[in-house]
Amino acid sequence: MTLTERPEPSAAINDVIVEIHASGFVPTEMEWPSTWTDRAGRDKTPSIPGHELAGVVTALGYGTTGLSVGQRVFGLADWHRDGTLAEYVAIEARNLAALPGDVAFTVGASLPISGLTAWQGLFQHGRLQAGQTVLAHGAAGAVGTMVTQLARETGAYVIGTGRAADREKALDFGAHEFVDLENDALKDVGGVDLVFDVIGGDVQKQSAALIRAGGTLVSVVGPVEARPTDGLAVDFVVEADRAALGEIVQRVRDGRLRTNIGDVASLDDAVGALNPTTRRSGKTIIRVRP
Repeated sequence: MTLTERPEPSAAINDVIVEIHASGFVPTEMEWPSTWTDRAGRDKTPSIPGHELAGVVTALGYGTTGLSVGQRVFGLADWHRDGTLAEYVAIEARNLAALPGDVAFTVGASLPISGLTAWQGLFQHGRLQAGQTVLAHGAAGAVGTMVTQLARETGAYVIGTGRAADREKALDFGAHEFVDLENDALKDVGGVDLVFDVIGGDVQKQSAALIRAGGTLVSVVGPVEARPTDGLAVDFVVEADRAALGEIVQRVRDGRLRTNIGDVASLDDAVGALNPTTRRSGKTIIRVRP
């Protein structure tokens, strides 16, 4: 990664230009094909990474409706287009939602991927109901803390997992129990209705065996290798959803949902912040404008 000058983007049909105030980052996106190629598989480097943003609309493309110049927004940028670790981005208007004035830009930028991933995995794909039991892997991470809070609000019993050092944070974000994946046996957890998998591999295989009849294994780590004996297995890629973003940010405003922000760095310090030498906890946010 380098910090460099690029031309300001122009707005295509149905686009808006957003002056970015804060941007979120997911380390694994450096491994995604969409970071390096366009939809036809052609090389698009040099690439601007980052897909989460919060900022202010500065221009509208032809035919764009639903947003206005000067409006505060947050959202999820297209996987194959230049990303949000920049001062400006061109983005489809439908990928954005209004950011209320009492929600900080850094908070808004922390919500799209982790919030929508949790929302879509639990409710659209997992069909979570009150009274069910959820096994939430990586419960102290950016996605896991969202999964835990949303599941608990729904009335589910949440068992979080992670490393031993994650126990306190996972419980603080609402997990009823915690399983140390390095020292505890997953098989002792008992039956669950929904597994939210952000790990894959052997952990996924062990988890599939715990799912009760009619339950669901939801995964965000690619094709599911292990399937429950009598249930569903779903792997999905998070999608932009204006209505769901509105639900998520409203929960932040009224205190039902807490963000999990780790490091906040300036754009000048972004390269170092996005390439940490030690394990970090929580979402890394780049504050593009003070």
